[in-house]
Amino acid sequence: MKRWAFLFFTFITTYCAAQDPAKQKQLQAIRTNQLPKIDGVLDDACWEQVPVATDFFEIRPVPGRVEKKERRTEMKIIYDDVAIYVYARMYDARDSVSHELVSRDNIGNADFISVIVDPFYDKMNGNGFFVTAAGVQFDAKYSQVGDEDPNWNAVWESAVKIDDLGWSCEMKVPYSALRFSTKDVQNWGLNFSRRIQRSNTQTFWNYVNPTVNGFINQEGLWTGVKDIKPPLRLSFSPYVSAYINHYPANLPGVKNTTSRFNGGMDVKYGINNSFTLDMTLVPDFGQVQSDNRILNLTPFEVKFNENRQFFTEGTELFNKGDLFYSKRIGSIPSYYNYSEVSGSDKIIKDQTEAKVLNATKISGRTARGLGIGIFNAITNSMKTEVEDANGNVREVETQPLTNYNILVFDQSLKNNSSATFINTNVLRQGSAYDANVSALLFNLNNKGNKYFVNGNGKMSYLRGAETSTGYSYTLRFGKQSGNFTWSYNQVYADDKFDPSDMGFFTNNNFLDQRIGLGYSVYKPGKWYNEWQSWLNINYSRRAIPGDFQSAGVNGGSYVRFKNLWSAETDLSYEAKGKDFYESRNGQVYNSPERYGISLYINPNRAKAYNFGGNIRFFEQQLFGGKEYNLYLFQNFRLNDKVAFGLDLNYNPNFDYVNWATMQGGQSIFSRYDRRTVENSFDAKYTFTNLMGVTVVLRHYWSDRRNKDFFLLKQDGNLADYQGPALTGTDRNYNVFNIDLIYTWQFAPGSTLSVSYKDAAETYDTYYTQRYNKNLDGILAAPQNNSLSVKVLYYVDYLDLKKKHGKI
Repeated sequence: MKRWAFLFFTFITTYCAAQDPAKQKQLQAIRTNQLPKIDGVLDDACWEQVPVATDFFEIRPVPGRVEKKERRTEMKIIYDDVAIYVYARMYDARDSVSHELVSRDNIGNADFISVIVDPFYDKMNGNGFFVTAAGVQFDAKYSQVGDEDPNWNAVWESAVKIDDLGWSCEMKVPYSALRFSTKDVQNWGLNFSRRIQRSNTQTFWNYVNPTVNGFINQEGLWTGVKDIKPPLRLSFSPYVSAYINHYPANLPGVKNTTSRFNGGMDVKYGINNSFTLDMTLVPDFGQVQSDNRILNLTPFEVKFNENRQFFTEGTELFNKGDLFYSKRIGSIPSYYNYSEVSGSDKIIKDQTEAKVLNATKISGRTARGLGIGIFNAITNSMKTEVEDANGNVREVETQPLTNYNILVFDQSLKNNSSATFINTNVLRQGSAYDANVSALLFNLNNKGNKYFVNGNGKMSYLRGAETSTGYSYTLRFGKQSGNFTWSYNQVYADDKFDPSDMGFFTNNNFLDQRIGLGYSVYKPGKWYNEWQSWLNINYSRRAIPGDFQSAGVNGGSYVRFKNLWSAETDLSYEAKGKDFYESRNGQVYNSPERYGISLYINPNRAKAYNFGGNIRFFEQQLFGGKEYNLYLFQNFRLNDKVAFGLDLNYNPNFDYVNWATMQGGQSIFSRYDRRTVENSFDAKYTFTNLMGVTVVLRHYWSDRRNKDFFLLKQDGNLADYQGPALTGTDRNYNVFNIDLIYTWQFAPGSTLSVSYKDAAETYDTYYTQRYNKNLDGILAAPQNNSLSVKVLYYVDYLDLKKKHGKI
């Protein structure tokens, strides 16, 4: 999956025996008048007399070893007025090259080659273009601190060939996919990387020291790029989509089967050489994968992953400061108004998502390192159909027309440092309140990136019938490079700080402190290739009035063995604390002492069949409450086109104690047993590197079986509940999803997708004990079925003009 690259660039290491690894490698830029044919065959005349980048450093399994001659890598790069072109020869035995077919932006079980460029040569920002031996493309954007945006996508060309020498690749990356300076002569940051999947061998052209923080700042150099001009970057991606939806509501006046037809467009425009405008007009997100919903017994909101591409691609500026939770826009709004719905009204149809009417992003970075980001999105109002006691049906507006905005200024400083200002604001139509949050952030590193200090100051302002202003700050410093690292972290939020209208938020009113220690060994030993260990100490108090909340310690160790398996162990301990949230009414609860132990096992994923998982155990001091967790995953690759995966998760709790319900304004807790079983199955058939079908099936079951009830006393302790009998407090929750998606990239940047979705959800106040009965019950429950077809066509303005003979 895409997240492999984050780990890849975090843990890479190399030491060179034959060369000086500290010396930056360089390549002379060569302009060409002869264009290569992008077919993966390296016989074009333009590649002759071009300098070769070779002698890659192995980064695993044996860090520092120069690649073997029989498996060497040879790279060449040239350019013209339109694009850069890359030549890659990867020597290997023909039958040893791994080349599993997967969908775009995935790697799978395949060898790959990549080029990473930093056109402004600021050693802080770059773009990576990866191609697997199966011809699958993967691209990503890198920011100044090594963070990766794997959701960034560009339109570029590549082709591969497997032959008796190993395999080869050619790439064409047009300037429309890059941002760069207008200088007549430029130097670009440059690096290449390669992976040999069967032995988990990864190599890098330029030395990257794992004990030095940062990745882009350790790049090579491509010198003397002359007389290139940023092209007009303008593209359109119009789409049309059609949906058929069936849900057996079986209500008078309500159709079981509905259909709709949508149309809209995405626009990308290069305002200048540094800044790009991205706009989506009347977007359609109906084909994204379903959220993995769960039974939430905590007092806090569950955070879901964002799957909508517009809100994941190119958002690294907007994500600074943790103030932007993109699912607030349309998917999970923070504000609902049911004041016009009385207790006698019956809700017939309730919207849970607001329609996104349009969204716009402007982002980029000047030659002086100033990053600027502007984000705006508008969602339509949400209406709820209700029926009163007399049978009259009316519509009630439960969320108004809403405007979401973000403004970011991010100044890059020397030594991979930065200073940032970010503001988010939410404006709602009518009398609903508005929200504004501002933050100043800084990240400072010394010259060798060995020591750091960073932090932020934030202010939230809510304006409506009443106004509220809150404050928060973070201060963190420590040592981030070397085998031994340490850090101190302090986070404060007063009792009025609230960024939830556009950010993810659980609670405020705290002063948290953490000390973190880490030690890593990158040089292989007799039985391991890599070893890491860590220890964290946490302490928390309320900001107002300052009373103690919690304290704990956790630590662990990770090791990657010679056979490419890995294991991780974690130990945790949490002392008795004061919980002000579990009661749901602000009353303190004396949370019990708790400790746990976990073991995680990961296999060598190059094997056709591999499995792994984890075993975890936790115990609460109160009533001897115990929690077990057994997770097992299996992957089976039938061939390079067909693969299956099965995940099984079993999580029983016994004699746990938590909040159960409210009774006459009093908080009632219960001792309960709980079982959670989650099974998911996925399969893929990839026809070519441009066409494939995937399916994901998921069944989640979780219950709560109350055994005894307790009244929460004013001192935070529990007393036996003596009130009237409590009913409806048990829980039995099931959710079932099928996501079947066929995708065909029929032209560069253009896709045809067909999606079938099936979803069912049941939530009962009584429980069904056996898993098979719960599975039968959810399959027999009303199913929401939808079938959709979407066609998106990518149009590059320059290509369009060429086709009409105007240039």
